[in-house]
Amino acid sequence: MAVRPFAVSEEKNRWLRQRMAELGVTEEEIEEKFVRSSGAGGQHVNKTSTCVQLRHIPTGIEVKCMQERSQSLNRFLARRELLERIAALKGEPTAQERKMEKLRKQKSKRKKRSTQKYSE
Repeated sequence: MAVRPFAVSEEKNRWLRQRMAELGVTEEEIEEKFVRSSGAGGQHVNKTSTCVQLRHIPTGIEVKCMQERSQSLNRFLARRELLERIAALKGEPTAQERKMEKLRKQKSKRKKRSTQKYSE
């Protein structure tokens, strides 16, 4: 069964399908539950089940997403987070690690410039 389109752009839906194929994850391996969210949103949040819980059966990784008020958007975001965690388990660099590496390089570059400037 293919991933149904979520409430995001077609480009993002395409990316999700491609990333799932790269990691060898199928929809059948994902167990999905919907529960009530918490936090801001008032009566709407208290009455609808917009929080999405995903569990990847082979690895046992669980993800819970309640960032948005839309269930469809939370389904997309939860899958994205799940794929990120599966990639990290397989040893691929995650988005967080890439961001930290970029900051490390920037800091190193600034320090190098500073030492050159004040050593003259």
